[in-house]
Amino acid sequence: MESVRAVLVDIDGVLTVSWRPLPGAVEALREIRDAGFAVLLVTNTTSRTRASIAGTLADAGFPVSAEDILTAPAATAAYLAEHGPGARCVLLNSGDIAEDLDGVTVVDAADSATVPDAAPDVVLIGGAGPEFDYAALDRAFGHLQRGARLVAMHRNLYWRTAEGLRLDSGAFLAGLEQAARMEAEITGKPARAFFEAALARLGAGAGEALMVGDDIESDVLAAQRAGITGVLVRTGKFQPEDLRAADGTPDHVIDSFADLPALLRGPAQR
Repeated sequence: MESVRAVLVDIDGVLTVSWRPLPGAVEALREIRDAGFAVLLVTNTTSRTRASIAGTLADAGFPVSAEDILTAPAATAAYLAEHGPGARCVLLNSGDIAEDLDGVTVVDAADSATVPDAAPDVVLIGGAGPEFDYAALDRAFGHLQRGARLVAMHRNLYWRTAEGLRLDSGAFLAGLEQAARMEAEITGKPARAFFEAALARLGAGAGEALMVGDDIESDVLAAQRAGITGVLVRTGKFQPEDLRAADGTPDHVIDSFADLPALLRGPAQR
């Protein structure tokens, strides 16, 4: 831990569940920041903008602002600016994230199905919700058959809420990929580019950073493949069977984010 100076933190399931702070999370984040670590919250949340997330977390006592947050939608905007500037996108997402999709051209889904000039270049998949019905998915499938690219903000299969696990867009994405015989371009976690963008924001190298998450594949092992130390927490969507079935081993496993300051201090100071 001596080389770590930057900490990347997932939000949902690590700091909060249904936007309510997990025990000890506020205090732990304050302690980490007070100790001088650079902190960036990195999230696949697609239902809110960075400003909205920051406001909710700050109201709960977390010492964060919008500048401390990197979302999958914001990363998607940067990705499309580089890999498809001016592309017409049909967005399938639950929540208003227009503010974080700066520069992305989103066309109306209804028009795109009936007006030839409005045909999309990209089918853009965000987070799941009631919008993911048969008609919407079938329209997306039609666009893909006609040559549109498939870009997804993440592959999350589910997330944790106060009522339990809820299905996410990764389940629908897998069906679209198989039906259209193509593989989606992923812009959020677990994409390596997402972690590299986070490190660039903090001015840190992979060997100087640590990633804390509740998703062993998208958060922890993906970060480790990018050279970042991975820490899995046993909160949020964590399930013991996922750890046993994973194709890798986290560098560290802790009970909750509240235990991270002690891990960062090292065994000599615990």
